[in-house]
Amino acid sequence: MFRPEIKVLDCTVRDGGLMNKWQFEDDFVRAVYQANSKAGVDYMEVGYLSSESAFPRDKFGPWRLCADEDIRRVIGEGERKIKLSAMADIGRIDYDDIPLKSESMLDMVRVACYVHQIDAAIELAHHCMDKGFEATINLMAVSTVKMRELDEALDDLSKSRVPIIYLVDSFGAFYSEDIDMLSAKYMERLPGKTIGIHTHNNQQLAFANTISSIINGINYLDGSFYGIGRGAGNCPLELLISFLKNPKFNVRPIIEAIESHIFPWREKIDWGYFVPYMVTGVLNQHPRSAMALMESDKKNQILEFYDQMTNLVESL
Repeated sequence: MFRPEIKVLDCTVRDGGLMNKWQFEDDFVRAVYQANSKAGVDYMEVGYLSSESAFPRDKFGPWRLCADEDIRRVIGEGERKIKLSAMADIGRIDYDDIPLKSESMLDMVRVACYVHQIDAAIELAHHCMDKGFEATINLMAVSTVKMRELDEALDDLSKSRVPIIYLVDSFGAFYSEDIDMLSAKYMERLPGKTIGIHTHNNQQLAFANTISSIINGINYLDGSFYGIGRGAGNCPLELLISFLKNPKFNVRPIIEAIESHIFPWREKIDWGYFVPYMVTGVLNQHPRSAMALMESDKKNQILEFYDQMTNLVESL
């Protein structure tokens, strides 16, 4: 539960924004930042680093772009106790739109990719590192990847300069046995690298799987306030830092922020464990179909959804 190497990253704004197109008010983002700072969290992910040509401001909130002026307006110029990160998707950020670290409030860029995008991800991560940023590569949807493909991807990553590689349970499909096996594989194939974990809660296992990863030596841990995130959401940060038993962490500021700023969003958007998200997790399917159902007037017609999804998977 306690290792000084462990770093905790909060992705409340970035992953939570997938549920509302990042339409968070400044006060919300500022409150999350202040709570993380008081709680001793190591990194806060403020959103995505994207190009405006891909995500116009009239359709998406500012945290889909993470322009430096927006970060400075909300966070301020004073001394910071916490590092800031943003995620970059392959094909959604132009290299010219990535600033120099010396001109940015961000400390880290996390490059998200699928297995067939490994070469592009390494190139983008190296570009960010050359501009002065810390960098990670978050390999998504690993539950859908054949072992030979995964081994080849990890071998490519082992030859890169990127120091941190994330194991990502994008569909919330993994059990603790999967985490045990994959943790060992990542460490064997990626000597000298630090491994991170990002879990989703489709089967109410995000926290349990994060614990399994800690036991197996994974040191970068993602969570979010009250588990807010895409679909079933993420590992609840308040559970995670309570489990870690590290005196540097203080869960009270996070609980305060949940009461004041997360609960009001609970009245507007649905994330966390719902049967449609369970169905996609068990079937190892992307949650987009469950998200569409949850946003419709048929959100409680779960048996029909279950039958449709099982029939779809059986026909593949």
